[in-house]
Amino acid sequence: MKLYYSPGACSIGLHVLLEEIGAPFETQKVDLRAGEQFAPWYAAINPKGKVPALQRDDGRVLTEFPVIAHFLWSGRSRPEEAPHVPGLSADDLLSQMEIVEYAVGTVHMQGFTRIIRPEKFSPDEATHGAVKGQGVEIVRAGLEILAPAVAGLPPLSRGISLADAALFYVLFWAVDRMKLAVPDPLASRYGSLKTRPSVSRVFAREGIALPGA
Repeated sequence: MKLYYSPGACSIGLHVLLEEIGAPFETQKVDLRAGEQFAPWYAAINPKGKVPALQRDDGRVLTEFPVIAHFLWSGRSRPEEAPHVPGLSADDLLSQMEIVEYAVGTVHMQGFTRIIRPEKFSPDEATHGAVKGQGVEIVRAGLEILAPAVAGLPPLSRGISLADAALFYVLFWAVDRMKLAVPDPLASRYGSLKTRPSVSRVFAREGIALPGA
């Protein structure tokens, strides 16, 4: 498999997940700041012009964070093996998918995108401050909604969960990039995730100084 990623982008959650599940994989950096996501070579892989993208061993390319996360974590990337965390009930899986979808679709796309790319929501530069402020409020409110759901996740001693792939990157952005205070359950989960060897390897590979190190 090959993960197409950009350092510190949402793809970092999938990068950690790949390290955790132990499946062989390669990585290919896509420089978003240089506009490489629109380069012909990458457009041939993912015409959506964004990361992540995952090229499977059979050559098929998967896009969209929730789809890739589910493919990797469920064990479908390793059909000869059992799922990463066996014994998960159908309802537990649905609960984790809810976390992933909300973290990606609301906290990221509606909140962080307003903060990072206010021009996507308003062509008037004079309003960009207000757009960013709205994004911060969406992120804060979204994290308050996500916080109680963490109590239902399996302990990290059993391995990383599907939900953790999405939680990791939105908390990395909130805590270590924006320096936002986050609810205690999320702060604790993120703190534990950052101590995992997989995270150290990913930060090193992506060239990011490990926050707090």
